[in-house]
Amino acid sequence: MDDKSPVVRAKQAGGKQSDKCSPEYHGVSRRTFLGTTLAGGAALLAGGSASIFQASALAASSAGSNSSFRLGGDLPVHRLGFGAMRITGDGIWGWPADRENALKVLRRAVELGVTLIDTADAYGPEVSELLIAEALHPYPAGLVIATKGGNTRPGPGQWVPDGRPEYLTQCVEKSLKRLRLERIDLYQLHRIDPKVPVEESLGALKVLQDSGKIRHVGLSEVTTSQIDQARKVLPIVSIQNQYNIENRKSEKVLVYCEKEGLGFMPWSPIGAGRLAKPGGPLEAEAKRHGASAVQLALAWLLQRSPVMLPIPGTSSVPHLEENMAAAKLHLNPAEWKKIDALAAQA
Repeated sequence: MDDKSPVVRAKQAGGKQSDKCSPEYHGVSRRTFLGTTLAGGAALLAGGSASIFQASALAASSAGSNSSFRLGGDLPVHRLGFGAMRITGDGIWGWPADRENALKVLRRAVELGVTLIDTADAYGPEVSELLIAEALHPYPAGLVIATKGGNTRPGPGQWVPDGRPEYLTQCVEKSLKRLRLERIDLYQLHRIDPKVPVEESLGALKVLQDSGKIRHVGLSEVTTSQIDQARKVLPIVSIQNQYNIENRKSEKVLVYCEKEGLGFMPWSPIGAGRLAKPGGPLEAEAKRHGASAVQLALAWLLQRSPVMLPIPGTSSVPHLEENMAAAKLHLNPAEWKKIDALAAQA
């Protein structure tokens, strides 16, 4: 853990993020970082998502060789993490039918080398955080628990943003208690509430960060302009948007993260379509690599960008083991581009 308080770090940084945006600060070599950023940036200027995907292949191989990333420049994590949403009950509501199995999944994730677990107070609600603490506290050194607040759950399958400062303050305090932490390493605003100015929502998190209860702050489901707006209030170290080999609507946000040295945590990294399913377009190519289509889709993500931090979730130990094995699957640029082309055709 960093001995310096958020207040000391903010004073030393002068309220700016320029030093933390350097590639080396995030554990990525300057050569790799610039190669990825320039490729994506040139594609954006040229216009068109197809150009972006083609340019991305230039840096795919080197991105895949970097197994770790430093969130905020001082928080190292393995790039393939674990999403703890699915360990709750049906509809992300209530306790799981097999509580002991959920605990086994969490413990096995850490055994397999996971150092980044993503959760939220809305998962259950509260259930995911409580299970994480039950399974893993006292936490092993180097394990980062990232949680989120600002999304309420009136009922199963229902999600309603609430960005009121007093509510977010309450969320952080309660997450600290459930997770049995004195400080949350990464706290993410789950959704921007359209009814509340984002400056007010993030202002509350800034107060909590300055008091030492939050180490770093991230955002979820945002645009590049919203990130710029947020960074005027406090430093942002990560973005969590939906992104996978099928759904790349957040491509511009990913390129932004590459340029600014922010971690990009794609939720639903495998996707819900047929591309990565058995019998789908990726299956034949996956068999050629001695892997599953799911593993191929995750390997493609890891090699897409050095700032990519996939957080696949599951309630099954065998599926967890399958997902984590994807980190060992390396694709050369030609193979990565071939998989990318299969996705484009599908």
